[in-house]
Amino acid sequence: MKLLKIAFFSLALIFVSCNTKVKSKEITESEASNVIEPSFKYWNWITVGNKKSDSEFTAHFNKLKSNGIDAVLINTGADPKLLKRVTPLAKAAGLEVHAWMFTTNRPGDSIALQHPEWYMVSRSGKSCFNKDERPYVGYYQWLSPSHPEARKHILSLVEGLAEVEGVTSVHLDYIRYPDVYLPIGLLPKYDLKQEEELPDYDFDYSDASVEKFMAIHHKNPREMENPAIDMEWKNFRLNEIKSLVAEAYDMVHKHNKKLSAAVFPYPEMADHMVRQRWDKWKVDMVLPMIYYNFYNEELDWIGYATKQGIDDLEGKSTELHTGLYTPKLTSAELNEAIQMAKDNGAKGVAFFDDYHMTDEQFEVIKTSKE
Repeated sequence: MKLLKIAFFSLALIFVSCNTKVKSKEITESEASNVIEPSFKYWNWITVGNKKSDSEFTAHFNKLKSNGIDAVLINTGADPKLLKRVTPLAKAAGLEVHAWMFTTNRPGDSIALQHPEWYMVSRSGKSCFNKDERPYVGYYQWLSPSHPEARKHILSLVEGLAEVEGVTSVHLDYIRYPDVYLPIGLLPKYDLKQEEELPDYDFDYSDASVEKFMAIHHKNPREMENPAIDMEWKNFRLNEIKSLVAEAYDMVHKHNKKLSAAVFPYPEMADHMVRQRWDKWKVDMVLPMIYYNFYNEELDWIGYATKQGIDDLEGKSTELHTGLYTPKLTSAELNEAIQMAKDNGAKGVAFFDDYHMTDEQFEVIKTSKE
């Protein structure tokens, strides 16, 4: 009987010990999968290439993390292989990783460049495919979201990035049409006056776009006396971008990722300037680039534009994180800009870009987190 009791007690100890190990393992795995989300997130847009070594990337990511950055938006040129290489390095440094890509603007895209018919065309008949006809700058190489094969190509790039393990979101940039109106502060650089929609900067009059529009509305935008006042034509282009975003959203969520986007300062302005009504999009996070100096505005415009975006998103689950252009901000202005974003409802701030940030600016970021 005594031996039986000892045997039973031993079995009980083994059971308790094994059960404790199982629970401990469950807790460890649970804790590992739950990354603590900061109450106010600090992001950095960063472009990487193949020239740096892993140790150089690691040193840079550690620098960002030690200076208060929580998340990096990494531009690999939509190269999933490079993204697979750098993502573990960034995550090991404690950074959240987002795959930043150029979307409808695809400069140097070797596949797209084999298909001239994929590109947007201006009202004056100039194609973004032709080097000497591109608006403003040579890297403005815009694909038409109305061309089925161009759209399919863009979405294949989105999926390639969404498949990379460890990525939190695919981040769409240049998800719009070319600037029908440039930011006013940039006009002198191009010796331009834009007081109306000028034919050279009004896109997309490509065959694919016009044919798709005509099938729906039975009128030809190429024959309109003043296409700028035709609401169906304007709304068609807004919806082409909106539907592309929706397809990208569904695709990345299929891979258990989120969708984020870099957008113009607030929806009404984005609508007017680049056919981008982002408050109506199916998207998890928006990072409006509230670069006040591009628009000849004052610093407090950061707060105004942030609040306008927050108000426009009311009732939606989309998060807004204010984008700041740091090369033009003093340390004192950066501190004030961060506070204005917080005060007006942003969930975080994103900095462009870390390569030019000063030690004083990094110190502001660290201090503002305390």
